[in-house]
Amino acid sequence: MIRIFYRSLTEDAQGDGTTLYMAGMDYLIKKPGDLEFQFGEFNTKDDHPVTKPQARTICRIDVERPFVTPPKVVTFLKSFDLGGSSTHIKTGISGVDAKGFTMTIESWADTTLYRAIAGWVAYPEDKEHIFSGTANNMDVHAWDHPQAKQEKDVSFEGVSFWKKPSVFMAFNWLDISTARNPRVRAYVDNVDKGGMTWHIDSWADTELWVADISYIAFN
Repeated sequence: MIRIFYRSLTEDAQGDGTTLYMAGMDYLIKKPGDLEFQFGEFNTKDDHPVTKPQARTICRIDVERPFVTPPKVVTFLKSFDLGGSSTHIKTGISGVDAKGFTMTIESWADTTLYRAIAGWVAYPEDKEHIFSGTANNMDVHAWDHPQAKQEKDVSFEGVSFWKKPSVFMAFNWLDISTARNPRVRAYVDNVDKGGMTWHIDSWADTELWVADISYIAFN
């Protein structure tokens, strides 16, 4: 699930000036007995209060059950509370080892990051019938030449699926003007056992500079 809050520069850190016109969500359901997958989230509020915003927050995540080898890790934005004339926010990982990884949530330029939550999923790097990755609209065009619609094919690169996989996807990076209403959506189609097509769209007068998605395809 994703929760999004926008603040104007005249609002204090406890205000909420958001008007939500439409939203959708994607989700994963973890079976209780499936111990190979580990899930979690990181909330910047656990590091510092919303009244003392900071542009970058870094946290070491130690998994509950260490892996045999460094796992595949997928991260994504779940919630953010921002101020400023533009939305600049992203989350990422580094330093992955068998015991965990480092997660970063950051903003830049004129964006004030009051609070954000990023989720993560980790699974064995040799797990069969699963493919994960990221996609960015800059794979299609430069950030300073925004366009409303972009799409690109993804190959599952030799990963075998016995049927058409299910696909989970979520944003991990958004760079978008809030001078007008922010509108953005991501989805996939043409999914089969060999690949899929991802789409990142905006519409009306929205100016979307950069959007990056994380995805997991699985049987």
